[in-house]
Amino acid sequence: MSANYRIFFELKCEPFASDIPVEKILVTDSLKAVDERIHYTMRTGAVCVLTGEIGSGKSTALRYVTESLHPSEHLCLYVTATSGSILELYRQILSVVGVSNRGVSRAIMRQTIQGQIAELVLAKKLKVLLVIDEASLLRMEVFAELHTLVQFEKDAKPFLPMVMAGQNNLLDSLSYRPAMPLASRVVARSHLEGVNRQQMKQYILHHLAIAGVSHNLFDDAAITAIHQGSGGLFRKANHLARGALIVAAQQKSMTVSAEHVRLAATEVF
Repeated sequence: MSANYRIFFELKCEPFASDIPVEKILVTDSLKAVDERIHYTMRTGAVCVLTGEIGSGKSTALRYVTESLHPSEHLCLYVTATSGSILELYRQILSVVGVSNRGVSRAIMRQTIQGQIAELVLAKKLKVLLVIDEASLLRMEVFAELHTLVQFEKDAKPFLPMVMAGQNNLLDSLSYRPAMPLASRVVARSHLEGVNRQQMKQYILHHLAIAGVSHNLFDDAAITAIHQGSGGLFRKANHLARGALIVAAQQKSMTVSAEHVRLAATEVF
């Protein structure tokens, strides 16, 4: 798509982007709730579960919380889950902590990870947080074993708090008997849902301001159309709003209408 719409609307940057600086992320009540629960989890050395529909803002919430942690005091180990085995997850974690390990022994790999974590906590005085994004992809065998990774000194030391984020079926997986040892460590849960229309309007105005626009380019019907078309989910709202701006610019309209949103909707899923 042509970037001429940015010139037309005098936008300073790409609007409705997902990579905005953490200090410019819109702090909603839901985001505050996630932040509070993750910090509580870190203090207790337990497990937090974050769920939500695709595009509801889970990854943004994780980025907001983890990038706000002071780097001299905290270390976030961030991995994206796959449907692979526990060995694959261990290799990802080892890579994040800077250890090259291609072994096939679960016990040795787990011990290596725990040794690295203990070194970070005891010697370097860092507070470590393990974040597993897309955790709903994990196999049941991984859920069944993952709790052993956070057990230090006969389960007496809370060295490795964990956040697991994923779609709603993550809770279903944790409810099965093999996952109960891990589920028993969960002390906080947050669920992100689609926002209401007023919250969507606030979100749109916030992102317009980031792009350097001080007034609303979208009429009321357009905001309603974006809210309804996205189901209140931020990712799809971003696509619809940006697409509608492009259509409006092509038609030389300084105001984005519901029809512009409708045309933009034909380009996205």
